[in-house]
Amino acid sequence: MHYRNGREAKNGDKIIQLGCNGQVSAIGVLYDAKPGNDYCNGYIAPIQNFGVTACMCDCLHVDDVAAMFAEKGLDKRPEGK
Repeated sequence: MHYRNGREAKNGDKIIQLGCNGQVSAIGVLYDAKPGNDYCNGYIAPIQNFGVTACMCDCLHVDDVAAMFAEKGLDKRPEGK
């Protein structure tokens, strides 16, 4: 199992899922993924922290993150195997 950028995927990883348009569609922890499949494999347990203070110097707008993905060519889903 590998992420879009080729990094090996493991259950318990904190992940960001990209939608069809390259936007962030989910953030959470990967679980119940089975080796040998990079498509429709596993689930994302959402991470929610209510009342977290936002330090703007440590934050990025989601559109800027999507643009960085596009610059690296990670905004397009790989072809099926």
